[in-house]
Amino acid sequence: MVNADEVARLCYERFNQLPRRGKPEPGREWTLLAAVVKVTRCANSDTDKMEVVSLGTGTKCIGRTTMSPKGDVLNDSHAEVIARRGCIRYLIQELHRAVSCRDSSVFCPADQQGKWKLQAGVSFLFFTSHTPCGDASIIPMTDSQSQPCPPVTSVKEHGETDGGGDLKRKAEEPGEGKNTKLPRIEEQEMEGEDRGDPNQYFCSNSSRTNVPDIHRTGAKCVPGGPADPLHPGVGYHSAGVLRVKPGRGEPTLSLSCSDKMASWGVLGFQGALLSHYLQEALYFSTVVVGKCPYSQEVMHRALVTRCTHVSGLPAGFSVFPPVLLQSSLEFSFSQGQTELRHKDGQGRISPCGAAISWCNVTEQPIDVTANGYKHGVTKKALGTAKARSLLCKLELFHVFLSLVSATDPSALPSSLRRTELQTYWDYKQASESYQQAWQQFHSQAFPLWPRSDRALLLFH
Repeated sequence: MVNADEVARLCYERFNQLPRRGKPEPGREWTLLAAVVKVTRCANSDTDKMEVVSLGTGTKCIGRTTMSPKGDVLNDSHAEVIARRGCIRYLIQELHRAVSCRDSSVFCPADQQGKWKLQAGVSFLFFTSHTPCGDASIIPMTDSQSQPCPPVTSVKEHGETDGGGDLKRKAEEPGEGKNTKLPRIEEQEMEGEDRGDPNQYFCSNSSRTNVPDIHRTGAKCVPGGPADPLHPGVGYHSAGVLRVKPGRGEPTLSLSCSDKMASWGVLGFQGALLSHYLQEALYFSTVVVGKCPYSQEVMHRALVTRCTHVSGLPAGFSVFPPVLLQSSLEFSFSQGQTELRHKDGQGRISPCGAAISWCNVTEQPIDVTANGYKHGVTKKALGTAKARSLLCKLELFHVFLSLVSATDPSALPSSLRRTELQTYWDYKQASESYQQAWQQFHSQAFPLWPRSDRALLLFH
């Protein structure tokens, strides 16, 4: 049985060991943390060895007009997405070792030619310091102590509040006091996402008269589906619907982390490209959440219930609901802890503008970004390799192509032997089993899930 506090402690310690670059300013900035942990069952015993293989921090995503058809911008920098993309780097390295006849600690040959599978006793779990944005963060407030109801910063017509999202979006604006974390590309702004963080409450007039209320999410309902009723109290949100992360003045195309994590329970977290090499999709056995407002029922609805009815999946795919656990340990850079450590003269509290990725790879394990580019890059460097995050689509595609090149032609999976494969889109579409699984997931669970614009995926 997984010990939630042991997982949280391991992830927090890994974060503490990282260099200072990209971390929040203590007492003034906060962030969220997520990680992928490899679990290895020790031979001839019932004990498990746990190892963090990827870690991410971040709270931002870019607006749709900032997305690049070259694949060289990191669109979504929420911690959960950063941790998962860093894990892809780690898995590609392990596959590289496997196809090069070197020892991999993760994969062993599968039955099908050119395919690999997890070694016996190896599994992965996911940790996040806070409930994922979107559906999993729409949590009832269970007692009066959790509803301090500070004044709402802005009230729109019909009683709609700004949902608190404005707090996080202010990270790029000039603040009081010095801010050494502001990116140098001031002209481009990342979009913030309210994550229902500790001590961040959005209360209607009814909640001030003891009507039950909920923690709210800044993620917006996708077009074409049910909208949020915006009623006072618990009737503010529609539950169980797809949501996109909000932008400042413009929408984003990034689905909420609740929705993305729900998809990993059906499609796996390995993505379309790595599915070429894997006989079976990779699923998280457990999801652990740090200390924060939390509801087991809501988490189960958001990550599991919405997809349990999906059927007709191709071989290697299944509905794989993770075990859901919560730790009693809070992240030291959570918003709540930052408010406790805040001192006069530090300026207003705001989310950290940078995102950190660390993964267990040999070359360049750390990648610090802001605004979708390398942290601190100048405008003059935009469009060059120097500006690109190691997690952007283009960089991950190039690393995947290096894996293909390192694979003996006779050992290539059949799906990669087609000569017409050129672009990122080509390689994703050629992963036929994954695409079949996606179609079943899309049609049965989330028909309103927006597909990526093909024009943004034709790079190579």
